Amino acid sequence: MLYFYLKAFHLIFLVAWFAGLFYIFRLFVYHVQKKDEPILRSTFEIMEAKLIKIIMTPAMILTTIFGFSMAFLNPSYFVQGWFRWKLLFILCLVVYHFYADFVRKRFARLDFFLTEKACRFINEIPTVLLIIIVLLVVIKPKITP
Repeated sequence: MLYFYLKAFHLIFLVAWFAGLFYIFRLFVYHVQKKDEPILRSTFEIMEAKLIKIIMTPAMILTTIFGFSMAFLNPSYFVQGWFRWKLLFILCLVVYHFYADFVRKRFARLDFFLTEKACRFINEIPTVLLIIIVLLVVIKPKITP
């Protein structure tokens, strides 16, 4: 029964985290478009900071806690190839998350080092990772560890 509660909360916080991951670079696209308008630029800085600090980071932490709690109840997962690959792709998501915060801080310093096009491209990364992770979890392919 505990496993199902852990799984439910893992999925709830995963959805919240992914909502932020899908949205943050979209905000950066708009931020770059309006970088010469101080009022809008300030609004985007506030939105981006709140999204990362209040929604994304707590959701990432809770997703990880509940996910590892489930895994520790099923330690056999750690020796299965699909699970190891899943962990690798989750690590990629965590790196993406911290990269988004890095971009946010640079943009707040008026250092718009990414173009609108680059932000649009980077925005697609979590979608690709989500597809891979879901396929790994649902199909559990026999992959050599």
